[in-house]
Amino acid sequence: MSVLKQLKLRGKRQAKLLRALRKSMSLRLRINRTDLIRPRDILVFVTLRNEVARLPFFLDYYRALGVGHFLIVDNASDDGSAEYLLEQRDVSLWSSSASYKDASFGVDWINHLLWRFGPGHWVLVVDVDEFLVYPFCDTRPLSALTDWLEAQGRPAFSAMLLDMYPKGPVTAQPYCAGQDPFEIARWFDPTNYIIRRNSELQNLWIQGGVRLRAIMRDTPAQAPALNKIPLVFWARKYAYVSSTHMLLPRGLNRVFDESGGEQASGVLLHAKFLDTILGKTEEELRRGEHYAQSREYRAYDAMLHRKDSFWCEWSTEYINWRQLEILGLMSKGDWA
Repeated sequence: MSVLKQLKLRGKRQAKLLRALRKSMSLRLRINRTDLIRPRDILVFVTLRNEVARLPFFLDYYRALGVGHFLIVDNASDDGSAEYLLEQRDVSLWSSSASYKDASFGVDWINHLLWRFGPGHWVLVVDVDEFLVYPFCDTRPLSALTDWLEAQGRPAFSAMLLDMYPKGPVTAQPYCAGQDPFEIARWFDPTNYIIRRNSELQNLWIQGGVRLRAIMRDTPAQAPALNKIPLVFWARKYAYVSSTHMLLPRGLNRVFDESGGEQASGVLLHAKFLDTILGKTEEELRRGEHYAQSREYRAYDAMLHRKDSFWCEWSTEYINWRQLEILGLMSKGDWA
């Protein structure tokens, strides 16, 4: 890479960190329990709005994997999310009533909290409808994976976002607060994924699955990106560029093997498509705070009002991580 390009990327990274500092001015501390964080704790960072029904299962899922602390930004929830989180002893909470869109869709807020609290820790940056599945997750805690990654000199771990959905119309089965969402959204598309490489930042760009097949089939280039790098051994010079799709320095994005083999990778089971999406879609269309003038939510709205089903004859019911590895959606690589 040329010196000019290196300087350009360094400038871009520094600009992201400065922007995060500016946007952090809108954050209001609600409760700070970061003094409880231990040196080897794995930390989860989240931005959310109106997710009180999802929070009990989300927190318990990651606690069971061994997460030590949650650092959460609440974007003006009015459904009791903040009040629920204030009662959780392993949560530190900030709030902001500022524009989610103007904070780079929450990335600026998270980059700032990562800069303050992330260095020296493995951090996991996810949404409340994303659930990490990694090799041996049924028998080994998340710390076993991070210890192995650290021993291998790998500072980042990738996970493809896998959209899960129910059989039948999305709104047909009600979701109860605290319920395992995959009791309802048990199905996924096993194929139909497109992978390209971003030459500038070196990350893979993945599109496809049910959102391309059923929602964006007429505009496939606009289908959401499914590539994620949610798990990173954080340093103060790092910054997310766009959601968790890519980072700077760009070397963190090389989470694939260029020699023909496979690096270990995971999957983020995406539980967006529950009946709660109807109210969420209506709210987000009113707010207009999402990417590309909420284009994706407009597509959801049209599909939901037609009462379409995502399920098709090729849909596959989820079993476990080994099934996902057999299908080529994740890999244990050389982790034995």
